[in-house]
Amino acid sequence: MFYSLRHPGVMAVTLAAAGILMVTMGIRQTFGLFVSPINASTGMSIATISLAMAIGQFTWGAIQPVAGAVADRYGSQRVLVVGLLILALGCAVAPFMNEGFGLTIALGLLASIGSGIGSFSVLIGAATARLPAESRGTASGVINAGGSFGQFVFAPVVQKLIQAVGWMGALWAMALVALATLPLIGRLVGKGGTAPAPPALGEQRLGEAVRTASRDRSYWLLHLGFFTCGFHIAFLVTHLPGEVDLCGLPPSVASWSLAIIGLANIVGSIYAGNCISKYRSKYILAAMYGSRALLIAWYLMMPRTEWVFYIFAAGLGFTWLATVPPTAAVVGKLFGTRYLATLFGLTLFSHQLGGFLGAWLGGLAITHFGDFMWMWYADMALAAFAALVNLPIKEGPVARHRSVTVNP
Repeated sequence: MFYSLRHPGVMAVTLAAAGILMVTMGIRQTFGLFVSPINASTGMSIATISLAMAIGQFTWGAIQPVAGAVADRYGSQRVLVVGLLILALGCAVAPFMNEGFGLTIALGLLASIGSGIGSFSVLIGAATARLPAESRGTASGVINAGGSFGQFVFAPVVQKLIQAVGWMGALWAMALVALATLPLIGRLVGKGGTAPAPPALGEQRLGEAVRTASRDRSYWLLHLGFFTCGFHIAFLVTHLPGEVDLCGLPPSVASWSLAIIGLANIVGSIYAGNCISKYRSKYILAAMYGSRALLIAWYLMMPRTEWVFYIFAAGLGFTWLATVPPTAAVVGKLFGTRYLATLFGLTLFSHQLGGFLGAWLGGLAITHFGDFMWMWYADMALAAFAALVNLPIKEGPVARHRSVTVNP
């Protein structure tokens, strides 16, 4: 499975990107653990703290295409350095914020912008620029798995830190971890790889590439599928604990389910990356989304026991964010790798728009109906819709591009 990564330089680039994503995603995914401690310490309401976190969800998605465009124009090294510094700053100043506006600035904006800059679009774009074509699919799967591994590792560690040194100390510790990640950037971009070459005569520029993509039907179909992926993930991350509570099960079932999702996604991400070199990415995406619709239907027919939740979590986790490698692969096939960070960043923004609706509408459903049944129906329908809209995608390039691969 990892044969295409056997070259030491290829493996070094891949693991460097995976390590950065492990930290940025790991930190971002632990912010929910701070809601209760901040509430108890500062007296801020849960609603106020949750709003700051929700703004962070949107901000994380909105910064992706912006960071990708800057990286495509000026190079990924500077962008990643700035991102990690902003992430560290957001974590470091958050303990000094005693009201909602300040918390929104610290975690909802600064930390989310920093983690978004050091996320999928820039990292996969930077790695792709240095890897040979035959290694890119598997590498993107390993990089994506790094984010899932971060979720699995950081959640229990941060919880222990909160118990040992308090929520303020835990945030300061994460700021230090973000700073300690800076040396990995050099391993990722390599010597002399800090800035891309200017467009050659006749080669598309960034604005032209975005306009070309915006007129492409397959690109919009890809956005629609990824939008529903975001809806699905945000609904479950936000409201799975509430669903467990409605079923009369202990909170530990929810925490174990989330942990199982993270572990299963490591396997799923690596497997998806390996499949890219064997099958058309649109079929991989259609199979993933279709499996979610079937899994939700199975869940709705089963009794609500803890083992049903664990099996459900394992099935969901296998495709959780494993959609990222084939989605990035389709973008690369359609438009080349020169502006991959920008164009893939735009699809990630669509993902987070869906995520905003999934989290928000789930809250409305439980408020007005007392359960999540209508959300489950909507989630199942959207998953089936996403499977269908990926099938007409034309994976062949829409224009010929000259890509330059920098050997590690």
